[in-house]
Amino acid sequence: MSSAAALAAIKDRIATAERDAGRPAGSVTLIAVSKTFGVEEIRPVIAAGQRVFGENRVQEADAKFPILRAETPGLEVHLIGPLQSNKAREAVALFDVIHTVDRDKIAAALASEMARQDRRPRLFVQVNTGEEAQKAGIAPAEAVAFVERCRTVHGLAIEGLMCIPPVDDNPSLHFALLDELAARAGVPGRSMGMSADFETAIRHGATHVRVGSAIFGGRPSQA
Repeated sequence: MSSAAALAAIKDRIATAERDAGRPAGSVTLIAVSKTFGVEEIRPVIAAGQRVFGENRVQEADAKFPILRAETPGLEVHLIGPLQSNKAREAVALFDVIHTVDRDKIAAALASEMARQDRRPRLFVQVNTGEEAQKAGIAPAEAVAFVERCRTVHGLAIEGLMCIPPVDDNPSLHFALLDELAARAGVPGRSMGMSADFETAIRHGATHVRVGSAIFGGRPSQA
């Protein structure tokens, strides 16, 4: 299946999941995760109508999206991988949405760069719903207070929460937890669900789903 055909199939499945969940058509934003794929592999997906993309690394995105944006104005690029504070300047300049705010040091660095550049990407707080030691994200018990600190201490508007469930867990439990935390924090966005479980995420209120391999195909094992 071509990436264009795969994209159409994913959009159909999202529309069906929205309908089955009793949600309005178009209430879920599809982020096509283009990490590890080059410009030539992304172009057919853009040609098929996709305008929202997700990348894990600042440097990799910076090598691709200035070229693609020059060809197709209006592309929206989301950072969905961990962000180091020393990359805040580049991240603010490049990304339209950052999904991985997870500690005060990052929040402060982003606030400083957003003021300096007069550019304000939309922000999500990443929650480590499985409390996995190797994974980024703030602990669930600290998430609501951290969102409030982002607002009051750092002056940041937080749009939503993001999570990546543990591979071997039932994702429904994590999606339900993120939905509950988002409601408590008073944020509308829920960035959750990937190629294997985005329909489940939509049932639990996802506003953004991050789908890569189901559109682009398998990635190199080392990626």
